[in-house]
Amino acid sequence: MEKKELRIKYKKMRSDLNEEEIDDLSMDIANNLLSLPIWEQSFYHIFLSIEKQKEINTEFILHILQGKDKNIVVSKSDFQENTLEHILLTDGTILKTNSYGIPEPTDGIPIPESKIDVVFVPLLAFDKKGNRVGYGKGFYDKFLSMCNSKTIKIGLSFFTVEEEIKEILPTDIKLDYCVTPVKIYSFND
Repeated sequence: MEKKELRIKYKKMRSDLNEEEIDDLSMDIANNLLSLPIWEQSFYHIFLSIEKQKEINTEFILHILQGKDKNIVVSKSDFQENTLEHILLTDGTILKTNSYGIPEPTDGIPIPESKIDVVFVPLLAFDKKGNRVGYGKGFYDKFLSMCNSKTIKIGLSFFTVEEEIKEILPTDIKLDYCVTPVKIYSFND
């Protein structure tokens, strides 16, 4: 299926979910993450959910990371350049929701991409090869291309895998894993 069709299909599927379903599915995803071999790392980048897009509620994952005393990194978007700045999340970090509905740090300690060990990647759809479809602005592909080669890229999805995403570009960065409420997909085999 082509990216444009997948965006329409999965936005519709998400819009059909109610708040309780989103929380239950998000909790299942967070629990499934615990079985991945990623917990010896130090710096974990996580997206903060856009509620109006009915994204996965990443609060459950944040609690796991805090409980494991990990360094948590969140992003601030630059919509002029379609890039992300990465900020260490601390007890003193002030978050403000931008005009796109994205909670972001107002300021803080910048963290270079090279220091990030694990990235939890937002997506709308993914396929059996580890390709993903996001919102189409390329923020995460640019970010992931600047991470080091050992950075673990983990997609999070409410829904199951697609057979194939068409129109994959050379700039599209593949996932290492995708975690759903019922299954973990590994793309490193």
